[in-house]
Amino acid sequence: MKKTWITLLAAGLMAASLMGTGLSAQAEENAKNEVIVTMPTTSEPEAGFDPAYGWGAGEHVHEPLIQSTLTITNSDLSIGMDLATEYSASEDGLTWTVKIRDDVKFTDGEPLTAEDVAFTYNNCRDNSSVNDFSMLKEAVAVDDTTVEFHMTKAFSIWPYTMAIVGIVPEHAYDENYGQHPIGSGRYIMKQWDRGQQVIFEANPDYYGEAPKMQKVTVLFMEEDAALAAAQAGQVDVAHTAASYSDLTIDGYNLLSVATVDNRGINLPAVPAADVDGVTVGNDFTGDVAVRRAINIGIDRDEMIQNVLNGYGTPAYSVCDKLPWYNADAEVAYDFDAAVKLLEDAGWAEGADGIREKDGVRAAFTLLYPSSDSVRQALAEDTKNQLAQLGIEVTTEGVGWDTAYTRAESEPLVWGWGAHSPMEVYNIYHTMKDTGLAEYSPYANETVDQYMDEALESSDLEESYELWKKAQWDGENGIIQEGEIPWIWLCNIDHLYFVRDGLQIAEQKIHPHGHGWSIVNNVDQWSWE
Repeated sequence: MKKTWITLLAAGLMAASLMGTGLSAQAEENAKNEVIVTMPTTSEPEAGFDPAYGWGAGEHVHEPLIQSTLTITNSDLSIGMDLATEYSASEDGLTWTVKIRDDVKFTDGEPLTAEDVAFTYNNCRDNSSVNDFSMLKEAVAVDDTTVEFHMTKAFSIWPYTMAIVGIVPEHAYDENYGQHPIGSGRYIMKQWDRGQQVIFEANPDYYGEAPKMQKVTVLFMEEDAALAAAQAGQVDVAHTAASYSDLTIDGYNLLSVATVDNRGINLPAVPAADVDGVTVGNDFTGDVAVRRAINIGIDRDEMIQNVLNGYGTPAYSVCDKLPWYNADAEVAYDFDAAVKLLEDAGWAEGADGIREKDGVRAAFTLLYPSSDSVRQALAEDTKNQLAQLGIEVTTEGVGWDTAYTRAESEPLVWGWGAHSPMEVYNIYHTMKDTGLAEYSPYANETVDQYMDEALESSDLEESYELWKKAQWDGENGIIQEGEIPWIWLCNIDHLYFVRDGLQIAEQKIHPHGHGWSIVNNVDQWSWE
């Protein structure tokens, strides 16, 4: 924790710690519409607050506060409107037409028009470092309030992209925009002390309902520093981990938010082979009976209690609880059935208790990111549970510089979860150049076809049924009765210490990343 941070707290954040200690009437009134929130240091946007370079996207998907978006995601993950008043797709899915409001201004006083929308999207297409815009051929302003998106291919889930791309002003955009952003959203970025904090103030000319919170200060710090700040009464919301959840802090309560921030293990689904000098596949996990046995042989509830102190839910897919989730993925823990699957498939116990078949040992190395203590604990718990099945697991911490390549042949504890069906596609759809899925070797033409049809659909809600069929259609899919190339363990609750009297507005399910999602609706928060 930097010394400068302590100075900032002492000098700039006194309002929070002085509440109820005889403040002046004006100071007390200010304290009622200000809030101080901590976030992990990884939540600070390295490239600044520019949508083209990750602000609002990537792992920590959120509504970008400073800028307006065309659409939003509602609490049930359906699509709502922000700048857009209506939108439609052509029958072939290659043209999206969006009408926008005519009463919106940027904070420099200039009107926001369809030209700005087209500029923003074309700029993201050409320069985005996080989002994939390969499906966008060109955005065109038809008139001041109409923009057309001409696509290279049908992309039914485009409204989910429109919910995270903040609109920037063409007239005020340059290479320094991310450091000094101008937008039309609920807040204005007033100050950014890189590596320490960012301060937002309510936009007085916002076209929607005026924010209740007039000032939002975000402090970037690790969990131990956030805990210390809460214990000192210097912040109003402090992100925390399950390992701290038993602590009691005077004047604070623990808020638990449901997520689709899942942790899962890829199981290479093809036999081992050398491909251009890289080992792809695994002779043990390449047996579908093994993958099915592991899926029902892991007690997820026990794992959640042991590792997450109870703050999590069992995971069965990469999209639990979302509109495109197929509930057929859910399984019950059944140790005896798991043993039977292994024995029926010829995996017999050896003298040392570890199973074998045709000279192949029931063993694998389970990788985890060496910087992530939770994934390490999940790996160790998995190791202990699978040992009871006669499967030998060796855990190993690795860096991301080698993890992706090694995961082609060795299971890895991953973290996923997004407010878009594209997460399913990215994990399970095969790539043209290899004929296998990107993150772990697996391929199924029928599953690919369902996902392709889902993207080509002209109706977003109808496409949900195709995403569900990609998971399981009664004969083919990626769940227990299918090829089960991934084992999903748990969805990690996002935890926060919240100062008494602060009313956090209802949270929609959080995606992967314990960061900006909590403040998606900070404008609706209030003090008692």
